[in-house]
Amino acid sequence: MSRRIALPLLAVVGVGLAIGTVMLGDRTPPGASAVLNPVVSPFLTSVAGAGIVEASSENIAIGTPVSGIVTAIAVKWGDHVKSGDLLFKIDDRDLQGQLLVANAKVKEAEAGLAKVKNLLNVGEGLGKGTSISVVDLANRRFDVGINEGIVASAKAQVDQLKSEVDRRTVCAPLAGRILQIKIHPGEYAQSGVVNPSLMLLGDDTRLHVRVDINENDAWRIKPTASAMAYVPGNPDLSVRLRFERIEPYAVPKVSLTGESTERTDTRVLQVLYSFERGELPIYIGQRMNAHVDAPAAGGVEAQPGSTIVAKPREGAK
Repeated sequence: MSRRIALPLLAVVGVGLAIGTVMLGDRTPPGASAVLNPVVSPFLTSVAGAGIVEASSENIAIGTPVSGIVTAIAVKWGDHVKSGDLLFKIDDRDLQGQLLVANAKVKEAEAGLAKVKNLLNVGEGLGKGTSISVVDLANRRFDVGINEGIVASAKAQVDQLKSEVDRRTVCAPLAGRILQIKIHPGEYAQSGVVNPSLMLLGDDTRLHVRVDINENDAWRIKPTASAMAYVPGNPDLSVRLRFERIEPYAVPKVSLTGESTERTDTRVLQVLYSFERGELPIYIGQRMNAHVDAPAAGGVEAQPGSTIVAKPREGAK
């Protein structure tokens, strides 16, 4: 192919490519389709709130009354335990050594008591004032009383040490499921530490949802009102809630949803609802969206297709 034909041909191809690139760049990209449908309240007028799933017994942070090295953990994540079941043990070898000495002192005190009791029995069999003096017999009775006190003190020392050993054995305060374990054998467990807890326990036979209601909507909440909760990420997973209680103290809001209109200084009323554990594939600690059937903000029951207008107070212009 001669140069006179090739150069114009290349120029035409280059122009075509340029035009095609411009046309493709000017096309509006297709809008991203919504993966999930938004949650729509099942009630005509409702109050929405964010809720946290928790155990019906509340989430109990297990601690230890005595600091020390963890020697054994008797449970695993998800285990069901009964009240009084062993959870973990703190090193008690120092107390076990003291307990051996204390038990030996009990035997020593009991032997001393048996000796003075024998002397008293012999003295009481003798003639008073002739074979044994009245004072000596009285002293033998006093010796028995003193040694009885020594025995009682030695046994009390043993009981005290056993109580200290028991304090290093942490047991379940109630029946429930092990939700979280934050300790391992060989680690040092600090007493009095609540956050993070050494172990988390809760009764999950029925789950609670702690719903934060904005203080401005608190007056609209009625214990008899119906309520629904939805799993974030899948609005098709919902459950009807049963009212449990209202905690009658408004607290600062700590569970933030990230909405741009959300105030961080808002106080909320915490309302607890419940549902059966098997009704939803959800875990303790997850967040849920709740809707509570409530009258409209103006205090007037809404009608389909109507506009709510708040009724002015008497005397207001």
